[in-house]
Amino acid sequence: MSDAAYDFIIVGAGSTGCVLANRLSAKPGLRVLLLEAGPRDLNPWIHIPIGYYRTMDDTRINWQYQTEDVPQSAGRRFDWPRGKVLGGCSSINGLVYARGQAADFDHWRQLGNPGWSYADVLPYFRRAEGASINDIDEEFHGRDGPLGVSRASANPLCDAYIAAADEAGIPPNPDYNGREQEGAGYFQVTTRNGWRSSAATAYLKPARKRPNLHVQTDTLVRRLILEGTRVVGVEVEQGGKVETLRAGREVLLAAGAINSPQILQVSGIGDAEMLRSAGVDIVHDLPEVGENLQDHYTCRSTYRCAQPVTVNDEVRSWPRKVGVALQWLKDRSGPMSLSAGQVGVFAKTRPECATPDVQFHFLRYSAQKRGRTLDPFSGFTVTMCQLRPESRGHVRITSPDHRAKPTIQPNYLDTITDRDTMVAGMKLVRKVAAQPSLADYISEEMLPGRDVTSDDALLDYVRANGSSIFHPSSTCRMGVDTGAVVDPRLRVHGLTGLRVADASIMPTLVSANTNAACIMIGEKAADMILEDIA
Repeated sequence: MSDAAYDFIIVGAGSTGCVLANRLSAKPGLRVLLLEAGPRDLNPWIHIPIGYYRTMDDTRINWQYQTEDVPQSAGRRFDWPRGKVLGGCSSINGLVYARGQAADFDHWRQLGNPGWSYADVLPYFRRAEGASINDIDEEFHGRDGPLGVSRASANPLCDAYIAAADEAGIPPNPDYNGREQEGAGYFQVTTRNGWRSSAATAYLKPARKRPNLHVQTDTLVRRLILEGTRVVGVEVEQGGKVETLRAGREVLLAAGAINSPQILQVSGIGDAEMLRSAGVDIVHDLPEVGENLQDHYTCRSTYRCAQPVTVNDEVRSWPRKVGVALQWLKDRSGPMSLSAGQVGVFAKTRPECATPDVQFHFLRYSAQKRGRTLDPFSGFTVTMCQLRPESRGHVRITSPDHRAKPTIQPNYLDTITDRDTMVAGMKLVRKVAAQPSLADYISEEMLPGRDVTSDDALLDYVRANGSSIFHPSSTCRMGVDTGAVVDPRLRVHGLTGLRVADASIMPTLVSANTNAACIMIGEKAADMILEDIA
């Protein structure tokens, strides 16, 4: 490989790819190339916290995927925004910083993945984190890491919701990323000094000045280049020009739970029968590439607020909008500082659950379509998702064309457990809303509405109105069994010179938002790579 211009080629500058680029290029002798299909993160809305409501629909920085018709969800299709920009989804997500439960990672270890228990991964969470929160347990948090982590701003309506959760049997918990996840409290969010702390600003920006790191944007990977069973580089397209880039050591796929399996499949790595039907020559038969897709399905409840204390009221007129902008410019506060949820609730829908099985996001506004159009009344929203879905879907190409979008089938609500948990979670949302602490704030439940009372009616509402919370994972599952795609050191089974490091390697979906876990995966992957080449 003496003709290789780089030691490592990283495909995808998202939550994991930016971490890899930083940590690997910190070793001066290594030449690192980071490839990103999208542009630089110059859009100002990326860096303003509330900007997610714009960037999630921006075609310039978004892959704009859409699922197939989902049978158990009223035959509907779902939009799946995925970041196509430096920082990836960490540049367009709702900023919630939630790691998941200790049991999630202990389960990964029990599935045969040494080095991935909670005790193993906690040091990487701590190393990544630069927390500016005073009252957190130092045993579980880091202060000096690259990733800015702060706490959502306090608000009387949010305080009332936390109190109502307590009255409903869900205890207050100011640190769900600490000793216990269960409880209600203000979300921890990826901001620093009021600005979004994406993987690009936290990890990539400080490393850009290194001479051994090259970042190439607007570059689409067409396929992996193999010599026998060794991956030696990638074929890319930039500005209409196609070229081959060679890696002296490894190619690292960090393109996400949709793009990583797609790149493998168009390169001839995947299920042989599926590849034949797509017109792709088989290079390496690996049947579960693109399978085991998991995502969090969510459903919202909205309430008419009896007091004008919601974001709907704060931005109802142009003068008020100007005031909101000035407030942001003055001290980085107000509605423009909001994440996609101010209060988080992690709860059990039934006593026999050992750990929480649902999560609420409480938002101080109510809106149509991801916040683009606020309701004309004072309102707030509670979204509820099942944390450990049993339903499994897939990502599959249908053509050898690297530009053709793959089919995505999440199979939401495909099991009885998933359906029952969603109904139980909706009932728990109502239980919290009925508590005394919210009596002065709620004048009416708008959705699902007073006529939706029976379990069957609630399930029908969930089928017809639920949506993705945008946490796809597990399409290149890690494991030591014959079906796994990567081993516990993230090397693709049966090949050399290739690893996958992103949400696709999760054996099971974490019980929380996925960005924090993806950054942890990048930190751990970098350590394993450096150990292996030592």
